[in-house]
Amino acid sequence: QVQLVESGGGLVQPGGSLRLSCVASGNGFVIWPMGWFRQAPGKQRELVAAITPGGTTHYTDSVKGRFTISRDNAKNTLALQMNSLKPEDTAVYYCNGVNWGTRSIKYAPDFGPWGQGTQVTVSS
Repeated sequence: QVQLVESGGGLVQPGGSLRLSCVASGNGFVIWPMGWFRQAPGKQRELVAAITPGGTTHYTDSVKGRFTISRDNAKNTLALQMNSLKPEDTAVYYCNGVNWGTRSIKYAPDFGPWGQGTQVTVSS
């Protein structure tokens, strides 16, 4: 199993930007599709963005055009550039492996356990 460490969160005003980072230890990162998830208080964890080892990306409609996911396979790292942030983006953000199917993209338990996440708060 891998270990995941997220960082880069913080407090930002609406319209601001943040860049989140995720570092994965262990074997197998370069062959797994990866995703960023978020969980707001009282809501279920949801997929925000995902990327294949070759660079194909997917975004949920609410962040498309504002967020950009990227990865560096040589460094076992994943990033999420977040621009034009809105209060509804407030959540704890997590990274993890995903199973990328034709109809859906979901968390892959076989990749590894959840990390502690990083808090993003968008407020004036």
